[in-house]
Amino acid sequence: MPKLTSVLLVDDDSTNNYLNTILLKRLQVAEHLLVAENGREALATLATQCPALILLDINMPVMNGIEFLEAYQLLPPAQRQATVVVLLTTSVSTRDLTRVQTLPIAGTITKPLTESKITTLLEQHFPGSAASR
Repeated sequence: MPKLTSVLLVDDDSTNNYLNTILLKRLQVAEHLLVAENGREALATLATQCPALILLDINMPVMNGIEFLEAYQLLPPAQRQATVVVLLTTSVSTRDLTRVQTLPIAGTITKPLTESKITTLLEQHFPGSAASR
């Protein structure tokens, strides 16, 4: 089964990025794993890359996940349509969930990321991909 071309992890917590990278590599989810530590770095990455999936934290310094999503909406439609954005966060406050309802996300996953959560995500958004079996 095919792997995703790339996955972009956007989180200011280097431990989360490290553990998520190990998990995604073990499951052979993508050809390439990209990491950004805030929304600004993620937007810079999107200037040269078009990941199939973005796993996005909400609470980050410099540019948080909501600010990233607001800027992301200004990208070309073809680029946005080629990418699935999923929030991966510990913040499940009603306020945050209300704010993101109008923004371009495909869903929300609470941390920590697990094999089961990845499998469900891939089955929903990427049927036929490597880890969705």
